[in-house]
Amino acid sequence: MDIKLITLYKIKMPMRTPFSTHLGTVEDREGIIVEVTDKEGLKGYGEGVAFSSPWYTEETVETSYHMLRDFLIPILRKADLNHPSEAGPLFDTFKRNQMAKAALETALWDLAAKKEEISLSRFIGGTQERIPSGVVVGAKTKAEARRQIETYLEDGYQRVKIKISPENDFEFISDIRRHFPELPLMADANSAYTLNHIDHLKRLDDFGLLMIEQPLEHDDIVDHAKLQKELKTPICLDESIVTFNDARRAIELGSCKVINIKIGRVGGLGPAKKIHDYCLEKGIQVWCGGMLEFGISRAHNIALASMEGFTIPGDISASSRYWEEDISFPEVTVEKGMIEVPSHPGIGFEINEKRLKEVLVSKETFAFEK
Repeated sequence: MDIKLITLYKIKMPMRTPFSTHLGTVEDREGIIVEVTDKEGLKGYGEGVAFSSPWYTEETVETSYHMLRDFLIPILRKADLNHPSEAGPLFDTFKRNQMAKAALETALWDLAAKKEEISLSRFIGGTQERIPSGVVVGAKTKAEARRQIETYLEDGYQRVKIKISPENDFEFISDIRRHFPELPLMADANSAYTLNHIDHLKRLDDFGLLMIEQPLEHDDIVDHAKLQKELKTPICLDESIVTFNDARRAIELGSCKVINIKIGRVGGLGPAKKIHDYCLEKGIQVWCGGMLEFGISRAHNIALASMEGFTIPGDISASSRYWEEDISFPEVTVEKGMIEVPSHPGIGFEINEKRLKEVLVSKETFAFEK
């Protein structure tokens, strides 16, 4: 792929509204932007979506930066890649660290699509020109949750996800159902429950939820299979699915009826595509999850969600949902609950250089010599 330079930008930007779950509250979002430049001057972009602390997975911004600088970029220097799909097997030399791998791997996909002068969506096999948009409510009170939902419905979002735990689930969901009885609603537990909560969770079957996401341990697929047999509500796995084999085993065990595919969590677009294809073959629903991203990762999510199997609205919202001004343009917008899939080469978005400089924490460039 004739790589000349790789530049890592570490950035930090305040969120318009703090985002709360039972695991904590995010007020400022750090991240890593990866820029891969080839010898012709074309540039591909990826984004590292790990958080500042390891509350979602074991990765952090700092550990991702370490992996990129000290392992992934050096091994890429020694390789002779012809296609971005070759990056995943190359990076498998190193265990886990999926978000660091995805940050670099997705930049290679963007660059390759630009070299082919085709949109990233079409390059990976996307077929949809518009995708449905969902949104996450991260609120501490019922009143705040209702206010957020009312605003999002006015903006046209087609599905709402509420964060829950054993302390607030029935109270929050019953209140939402009273005010929004027909709302397509799902609940995200972020591993807040155990098998001791089976009877408790059965009470949620009466609310007609689209799914309950990751109710049990973040690395479990066995107990989820036991729980799914007891629930009418479909279980969706998120943190448990880190590799293609995780998805395959979970489906074979009957651990879920839905899988949330996050590019960063599974190590890149290549693994995400493979999981999508397998789920489509096995009749398992998939949707594209979000990570409170900046515009680069949001652009990759749009391309992924344009593939055939993504029928459930994803956590891909407008840029203004999180940021006063994003680092890419044009900003992602939602019109009547839908997002247009870009048709321009690559991700279809440009870097907002002015905003990038404003939120820049550090910058480091790595030259390739071949």
